Amino acid sequence: MKKKALALIMAASMAASMAGCGSTPASNNAASTPATSEVKSSDAAKDESKTATDTKDVALTVWAPSEDQAEETGNWLTKMCDQFKEAHPEWNITYTYGVCAEGDAKATVTQDVEAAADIYMYANDNLTDLIASNAVAKLGGTALDYVKNNIPESLVNSVTVDGGVYGIPFTSNTWFMYYDKSKFTEDDIKSLDTMLSKGKVAFPLTNSWYIAAFYVANGCTLFGDGTDAAAGIDFEGAKAEAVTNYLVDLVANKNFVNDGDSAGMSGMKEGTVSALFTGSWDYGNVKEALGDNIGAAQLPTIKIEGADKQLAAFAGSKAIGVNPKCKDMDVAIALAAYLGGEEAQKAHYEARGIIPSNTTVLQDASVQSDIVVKAQGDTIANTAIMQPFVAPMGNYWTPAENFGKSLLSKEVTHENAAAKTKDLNTAMNTSVVAQ
Repeated sequence: MKKKALALIMAASMAASMAGCGSTPASNNAASTPATSEVKSSDAAKDESKTATDTKDVALTVWAPSEDQAEETGNWLTKMCDQFKEAHPEWNITYTYGVCAEGDAKATVTQDVEAAADIYMYANDNLTDLIASNAVAKLGGTALDYVKNNIPESLVNSVTVDGGVYGIPFTSNTWFMYYDKSKFTEDDIKSLDTMLSKGKVAFPLTNSWYIAAFYVANGCTLFGDGTDAAAGIDFEGAKAEAVTNYLVDLVANKNFVNDGDSAGMSGMKEGTVSALFTGSWDYGNVKEALGDNIGAAQLPTIKIEGADKQLAAFAGSKAIGVNPKCKDMDVAIALAAYLGGEEAQKAHYEARGIIPSNTTVLQDASVQSDIVVKAQGDTIANTAIMQPFVAPMGNYWTPAENFGKSLLSKEVTHENAAAKTKDLNTAMNTSVVAQ
């Protein structure tokens, strides 16, 4: 994904039941018939319903994170589904709800696609596995038109494979920096090294979603622009070795705190940690810790061999997918479009602070004034790369996590940095199956 495309989201920002809906005949599944031929928009479904003499009975299973179904966080899912049902008297809908976090979709849905939910939410790095398992439908009709006309291109690209769009992105997904405004100035937060000279900073070095930011800063790449599986991961040579040496020094810095087991958040609440790196989901915890001193910003630079280098987070999206095995595909796609639509996204933001992807909602004054929306938008526009979701990306996660642990335990040193970095690169480009 090109950096130029990533910037579009910032432009937009600124201006557990397993009962399925039912299976279709084998000749009607997504492998043999393009999902777009089965997916119909809400408008198309309405038109068809006008010719019906009776109300259509429909059973839909919907999975979403527990936070979207909890009373203390607004019970967004049930409210939106009820509103959709009320707006469509032509369908007598019975809902069954289940809990599935977006990041768990590929593991949960693909276990038994026919028994899985009709509508579910997924993190876009799950997409290739979902497609391979015939577990997500390709959009068409006005549902596709809505996505292309109301969602920033970078997020549309995040759910696009071989020209097909496989879901409705409802939020961007990345991480950024929270900091204590009483400890750091706006100039301080531009440089991680400056911050480390003035206070304790927590970073999840042993989390593979985060550690890549350092290597990307100095020119390392993952699958070219993120879409070229044949290009592999390039964490080798002098550029990567220099990053490893930087991280050896980072771990030795008395003001560095590895943010494992919530050490960063605990330290922030105790007043011993002044900055940490996480996402929009942690705003409430940081606000509780810092109060009016809460600050949020895009990623800082680091200094490698005397030059400022920009940290770059992985960025992606979370989307609403439809199971191609669903019996009532017209109703399912209409509900998915509603859950990812303007009204539901505004309600999602108000209930849980889920940053919208709909360009109209992003322009709302209350959204534009949100420091988290700005920090996430700035990060995606200026200090992020699109997280690759090509299949070989699966080989990256475990070696990267283990390397962070080796740095923390001081197994990686300046003396062996070159060899350890070479081993890391080899491991990340080696198939897990082959190992």
